[in-house]
Amino acid sequence: MTTDERLEGLVKLGKFIDSLADDEFSDLALRVQNENPWFTPGSVQTALQGVRRYLDRDKLKQWTSAYNLNPASAKTIAIVMAGNIPLAGVHDLLSVLISGHAIMAKLSSKDSVLPKFLVEKLISIEPRFEPLISLPERLKNFDAVIATGSDNSARYFNYYFGKYPHIIRQNRTSCAVLTGDESPEDLMLLGRDVFTYFGLGCRNVSKIFIPPDFDPTRLISAWDIYVDIIHHHKYRNNYDYQKSILLVNKVPFYDSGFVILQENERIVSPISVVYLERYTDQEELSTRLEQFSGKIQCVVGRSKPDYVPFGQAQSPEVWDYADRVDTVKFLEQLG
Repeated sequence: MTTDERLEGLVKLGKFIDSLADDEFSDLALRVQNENPWFTPGSVQTALQGVRRYLDRDKLKQWTSAYNLNPASAKTIAIVMAGNIPLAGVHDLLSVLISGHAIMAKLSSKDSVLPKFLVEKLISIEPRFEPLISLPERLKNFDAVIATGSDNSARYFNYYFGKYPHIIRQNRTSCAVLTGDESPEDLMLLGRDVFTYFGLGCRNVSKIFIPPDFDPTRLISAWDIYVDIIHHHKYRNNYDYQKSILLVNKVPFYDSGFVILQENERIVSPISVVYLERYTDQEELSTRLEQFSGKIQCVVGRSKPDYVPFGQAQSPEVWDYADRVDTVKFLEQLG
């Protein structure tokens, strides 16, 4: 297949997602949620919309125009997919396919239904993809590895896959920077960055840097529209547990009834908790962000041009790479 043929197959998959009937989506969402209760129909819809955004013809052409995607020697790329949010590994899958290589994907037991569904649809749309995609239980006979997981699993990945060309990703989170001049709408949109996928993704904001005089109750007021999140039993269990721990230890916190705001210098907060940290000036803020750079996926805010706009943390473009490692460049060099 040529690059254009591969691209057109992916564009057709995007059109299929657009045309997915309500009853077919409902059946799919039910099967996904039965596998992983965190993956609600709303989360599935958000994930599919994200894939659809990737599969726009103009965006795919813009993305691929910077690379040579006709490798002299096609390779088999093993991908170990994470299962923290729906379709967490789909960008790696698209990167391999558009690069002209074959993919051998080890799906997460927490997220297998949805990737299988899209792979089957892609193959039915463009059968020439079939010999390029395998979903084995065990990985063997591959040329390179892309693996995503926790800090602990990354050590395991490095041990077993270190001899191969590889990209190995660890835990990351995202943060936000407020100046105090944000509008209520800005803060409301920031809530989307916090609560989408229940905060389980690496692009979810788990820490907010605030100026010295910022009143955290502004966040509580702006986030009222997300109150229904507390009705999810797993999220509620996390909220009750974290609140109990703070109360027992007499740690001060702000409580909205569905999310806890706590002033804390750490970068990764538990589910249902958002950490706050006050900064006095830009120099101090820059120092703190640099200290956490190895753990930050993206920074949300509007005080710098490279910050992600409020509400857009979970809406990356297809050329936005996890950990800022150019996956397609890595694949291009293999060929």
